[in-house]
Amino acid sequence: MTDPGTPTRITAVLGPTNTGKTHLAMERMLGHASGMIGFPLRLLARENYDKAVRRVGASRVALVTGEEKILPPRPSYFICTVESMPIDRRVDFLAIDEIQLCGDPERGHLFTERLLNARGREETMFLGAETMAPLIRKLVPGCQFDTRPRFSQLTYNGHRKLTRLPPRSAVVAFSADDVYAIAELVRRQRGGAAVVMGALSPRTRNAQVALYQSGEVDYLVATDAIGMGLNMDVDHVAFAALSKFDGQGQRGLSAQEVAQIAGRAGRHMNDGTFGVTGDAGPIAEDTVARVETHAFAPLRQIFWRNPRLDFRSVEALLKSLGAAPPDEGLMRPRRAEDQQALEILAQDPEIAQAAVGPQKVGLLWDVCRIPDFRKLRAETHVRLLGQIFRHLTAGNRRLPDDFVAGHAKRMDRNDGDIHALVDRIAGIRVWTYVSHQGDWLGDPGYWQEATRAIEDRLSDALHEKLTQRFVDRRTATLMRRLGERAMLDADVAATDGRVNVEGHDVGRLEGLTFHAEATGGREGDKAVLNAAQKALRREIGERVQRLAADDDPVFSLDPAGQLLWRGAPVARLEKGPEVLRPLVTLPAESLLDAAQAEAVKTRLEAWVKHHLGTRLKPLFALDLAPLKGAARGLAFQLAENLGTLSRSAANEHVDGQVRALSEADRKALARAGVRLGVECLFMPDLLKPDPQRLLAVLWRIDAGRHGGDVPADGRVSFPVDKRVPHAFYHAIGYRVVGDTAVRVDMIERFAADVRRLVRDALPAKGKPADVSATPAEAAPETAADSAGAGGDAATPTPVVDATTPTSVVDATTPTSVVDAAPETPGNAPIDTPAVAVAAVEGPSTEASAEPTEAPEAAAEAAPEAAVEADRAGEGGEEATAAAGPTGRPAKPEPPQAREGEVHLPPDMLPPLGIGAEEGVGVLTALGYGVRLEAGALFLRPRRRKVSHGHGHAHGAGQAPGRSQGGRGRGPAAARPAGEAASAGDPAQERKARPHTAGDRPPRDGEGRDKASREPRRGSGKGGGYKGDGKGGGGASTTAYSSGPRPARSEINPDSPFAKLRELMGR
Repeated sequence: MTDPGTPTRITAVLGPTNTGKTHLAMERMLGHASGMIGFPLRLLARENYDKAVRRVGASRVALVTGEEKILPPRPSYFICTVESMPIDRRVDFLAIDEIQLCGDPERGHLFTERLLNARGREETMFLGAETMAPLIRKLVPGCQFDTRPRFSQLTYNGHRKLTRLPPRSAVVAFSADDVYAIAELVRRQRGGAAVVMGALSPRTRNAQVALYQSGEVDYLVATDAIGMGLNMDVDHVAFAALSKFDGQGQRGLSAQEVAQIAGRAGRHMNDGTFGVTGDAGPIAEDTVARVETHAFAPLRQIFWRNPRLDFRSVEALLKSLGAAPPDEGLMRPRRAEDQQALEILAQDPEIAQAAVGPQKVGLLWDVCRIPDFRKLRAETHVRLLGQIFRHLTAGNRRLPDDFVAGHAKRMDRNDGDIHALVDRIAGIRVWTYVSHQGDWLGDPGYWQEATRAIEDRLSDALHEKLTQRFVDRRTATLMRRLGERAMLDADVAATDGRVNVEGHDVGRLEGLTFHAEATGGREGDKAVLNAAQKALRREIGERVQRLAADDDPVFSLDPAGQLLWRGAPVARLEKGPEVLRPLVTLPAESLLDAAQAEAVKTRLEAWVKHHLGTRLKPLFALDLAPLKGAARGLAFQLAENLGTLSRSAANEHVDGQVRALSEADRKALARAGVRLGVECLFMPDLLKPDPQRLLAVLWRIDAGRHGGDVPADGRVSFPVDKRVPHAFYHAIGYRVVGDTAVRVDMIERFAADVRRLVRDALPAKGKPADVSATPAEAAPETAADSAGAGGDAATPTPVVDATTPTSVVDATTPTSVVDAAPETPGNAPIDTPAVAVAAVEGPSTEASAEPTEAPEAAAEAAPEAAVEADRAGEGGEEATAAAGPTGRPAKPEPPQAREGEVHLPPDMLPPLGIGAEEGVGVLTALGYGVRLEAGALFLRPRRRKVSHGHGHAHGAGQAPGRSQGGRGRGPAAARPAGEAASAGDPAQERKARPHTAGDRPPRDGEGRDKASREPRRGSGKGGGYKGDGKGGGGASTTAYSSGPRPARSEINPDSPFAKLRELMGR
């Protein structure tokens, strides 16, 4: 370096950014035999060193920075940072880049010192902004000026949302946290961004810049470090903030700083734009005008610190550092980090005692100039400086290897997040700087290599972390390719349908639906979907053609209502106008165009129609069956209810319709596959596993609920899920009885078996078991039994034995009796044992919600049996107590049926797949009183439901508050006044009920005029046969009481019963 007084050509090349100033200086230097350039950043020094090496070779170029030195034996050119320029080296050419940094509060004094004192032997060049022109003219007499105009326009375009920034944009923030947050958002929305900060090592920063320059990402997020010398293809610069922390406090950006950063947009002849984004407010109009016209106020003062330091003592050094500037255009800077460190260490007695003499004071000053790359608190960094100075002034005046190794080892870790890696890089940079300080180390070359290797590893790890966190290569590639409007290369895996577009896995093609891999951002997801739609257009078209031409076996329907093609869902069934006519709906995310969607829908609708028509053929055949009147109505309801129709109290109209069927109607329904059971109407062909599963799907679609699971094939009963509505079980052919669902055909069969058991076990007293019932009253029993057994319910035949007693609720039994039937009014139980009745039928449904249609036959009552049963029940406990000797319990005896009870054989329950506990619920639901004792089931029939001529639960004159069977459940006030007297007497209340014939059509011998009939026992007001012809003129039913037996009327000597009695008396 020559003396400032030596004659040399001095040129100031001034102008905006991107005007080729640095390129000119490099060319001028390489045109000389030797040269030196000082750059403001280590990164810029390394970048231009690489360029020079490519031009003249590594043997002629040296790199000198605070943390890196590459010194060949005889270098011709030196590429340096301003602080590290070897001031004692004489060269022909010398240049200083970014000379306007003379006005920087922290480093300005270094640039000012080079401006005033650094010269080349033949040529000196200062590069920077035009704002420095007045001071250079004043401080450097004879300097020539070369103003470089900007060839491209820089235009302000206001505020833009971050997600709307154009590609090739740079977003500028002023803190690491803001940079990370913005980069994360850009990754989610735009596929990723490169990150550039001053805290990054040159290796990491170069890798990130290469990521942007290669086009792998279209966005760059940076601090104001972007404003110095980074030449990149940036079209737009967006400021995320307009203020920064300068070490002392938060301040707004000057117009010159805005221009320095915004000037990165546009290159050479390409125009650029700048603006704001995020929460940043608009840039002031005056600032915008200055930036666009490159017209800025010149610098009036620059920072200066005395370069001629006095090392005689620490006090003399501090005094020389505080010397006043020699010119009014120069001003003292605030205390720099090195000066602060010296002031703190000077107060340490041990260091003050060791720092004696120019050599030691100079060494202390060199130690204080170690940069605080980590930006720790001054005390923390100074503590390390003190340790280094003590080692250098003790012993062999070298830093111990274990001391350096310990600090370096703590930094040599690749784990942790981005912050941790950045901090470790800053920490190892301190030791890299130390390793380049002459003879401070015993083997400086080793430590230079060791610390550089650690920094490189950390830099690579940091680059990888930054890329993983802030770059979604897949989304970035797809968005770029979509922007290029190029054909996308797509591949669909034959095994799992994975879709690969441009080398990136973007999702899975299932059937005709593309399931994209989520990117975490709306724009990213949109890019993936658009790319897939464009790339899969041909594949989708081919699949649609195959689907339209495929045969039925490749289609299926899953339990959730999804339509599958070759095992992949392509559509789903939604609720339609009728339960048997669901609608085919394609998924909203389908990639099909309108024509393709129509072709797919047409094919699927044809398959659904054929599939339902085949699997549920009996239901669809009902619509074509030659049915009329009530039969047609029942067929319509069966279809609406998926083939099973209850005859419960809730469906009294169904029961009435069944009773109103003619013989021809019953046969027509039988031919159509309909069984008329006592509990339900059902279609046996729909109770098979395949139809059941399909019915479950249709119910779920129509109800909009999941319902329950279809039982395993062959299951005739199973525990119900209380969360599942009973309607679901009913739809698949099961009736819920208690906590158990039983298949309707099996419960009909079981109910018929129980009726026969009761009929055979409890013949009417005084009547032979083989007395034949009249055909008119025996027919319903036969119909019910045959329906339960799977026979033709529409063809009734008479039976011989139909002497079933009416139901009795026994409330006096001392053992546990399970009885779900409601109490009589006033909670007065009917305590009479079973009484033989004339009208034989199955149990009443007073204990359940469903009525039954039961046979009727003639029988005699036996009140004496009731009295004896009561007495036996009252004395049962005393008999048990006296059974064994004193002090010894009697040996327990097997439970026995009481008077009026029937023991249910254990082998009747296994066909239903239930045990005794479940049997209690089933029998109770069927209308029987049930007693469970020691695992044995005993049942007694209940009083049957009183059927009325109109098929309703109450007859003429019955209070609206009463339920079926005549038991009053409503309030007493709801009864007619005539019933008030008998409100507390069950017998009187039963007598008060009107009774009419059933709802079935009349048969032979029925419908005669009441004058031609003989009156029966119990006739009269409120009692038995009404005889008014209402309700179809069928046979009447008889009401019974647990009170004293009414007087018996004389039997007509011409009746069959009189003849029978005469024969029995012989």
